[in-house]
Amino acid sequence: MKKNKLTSHNDICEDRRSFLRRSLGLALFAGAGYSMFSLSSMDKVIAADSDLTFEITKTEQEWRKLLNEKQFDVLRRHATERPGSSPLLNEKREGTYSCSACDLPVYSSKTKFDSGTGWPSFYDAIENSVGTQEDNTLFTKRTEVHCRRCGGHFGHIFKDGPKPTGLRHCINGVSLKFTATA
Repeated sequence: MKKNKLTSHNDICEDRRSFLRRSLGLALFAGAGYSMFSLSSMDKVIAADSDLTFEITKTEQEWRKLLNEKQFDVLRRHATERPGSSPLLNEKREGTYSCSACDLPVYSSKTKFDSGTGWPSFYDAIENSVGTQEDNTLFTKRTEVHCRRCGGHFGHIFKDGPKPTGLRHCINGVSLKFTATA
């Protein structure tokens, strides 16, 4: 006859601790992989995977001198800023948003809207200011939006925006400079 083995409170606590340690380890591993991926040099990927050429080209060292660390990571390495971290998110004045890297005007305040996503959002760009390309990173298909003059990464375009375009340009604020209309 078999005896039922009773599980002690200490055994249950140890199982929970072990589970939490393994889960934390997996989360840290996945997070480290994502961070390394999102900060990997995408300049080379753009050059290798497409025929994109830009009016303004610089070496990595020249871009690093021109941009601060966050701007460099977003514009040149395709990183993403934390949601809600950009002062431009709450910018309500009339004016123009330009590329932080080359000063090309790219968005008008007239097309800005509150998407609730934590990033500045626009339903349209200034004509002939941005370029797009397919982005298959993060196991999904998206449309990346960049400066047509220097190739700086701005963010992505989604098909869930307001009329008249139905598009949402979800933009990293650090990639833009704002100039208020006088």
